[in-house]
Amino acid sequence: MTFSIIGTGNIAWFFGKRLAASGHQCRGVYGRNAASTKALADALLCNRFGAINEIRDEDADVCFLAVSDAAIAEVAAQLSFKKTILVHTSGAQQLGILSKAATDYAVLWPVYSILKTNTPGHRDIPCAWEVSSDRAKKYMLEMGHAITDDLFEAKEEQRKWLHLSAVMTNNFINHLLAINEQICKENNLPASALQPMITQTFERVKHTSPRSVQTGPAIRKDYSTIEQHKHLLEEHPQLLKVYEALTESIQAMYATAVSA
Repeated sequence: MTFSIIGTGNIAWFFGKRLAASGHQCRGVYGRNAASTKALADALLCNRFGAINEIRDEDADVCFLAVSDAAIAEVAAQLSFKKTILVHTSGAQQLGILSKAATDYAVLWPVYSILKTNTPGHRDIPCAWEVSSDRAKKYMLEMGHAITDDLFEAKEEQRKWLHLSAVMTNNFINHLLAINEQICKENNLPASALQPMITQTFERVKHTSPRSVQTGPAIRKDYSTIEQHKHLLEEHPQLLKVYEALTESIQAMYATAVSA
């Protein structure tokens, strides 16, 4: 099959390279930054569109709209496809945002943190999809199976909740790790001392419910330790808020649990 891409960011690079490696042909790339567009087009051995109106209907079987969530509506408003399937790649935006831009349209969202400088080589990348028609489903699944072995349908409301969970799982946890790194640096401690515990935590939840392996002073109702931690954070009010919020959340979840 053939495809085109609007966008030159992380998802555009990942989808483009994965689809091309699977034998699908890229007909062209459009992006606002000329240098970034050239780099991706050169990597995919395809044309560069100088303007969005150069992307014509039927030029490709599928056009991927791999732009930021805030830009999807603006870009889609400049498109009018009767034959080409239009696909956006957002977990947070509704399917219907494409309804005026194409007759058949879809969502294909990788539930994964993608960096174009380090795209994953494996195929264990869950991708949620939603379609407007059977025709859109046929093309979207064909392209989706070239990207991953883990495709599943998720309607708009489901994707919103999954996107929220993904943000908390990836972005929030990463932020907590950055906080821990900062604390270690400020107190002349090796952040590497926490690495075995970090690895242990993620290994545990591969096979066990996180709820069943929760430990720490909050679940133990160890108020003395909690107060000591809060005292240490008195000069770091933002970190104190994070600590208090997470402590209260753990206590609420395990309000009737026995001490761990």
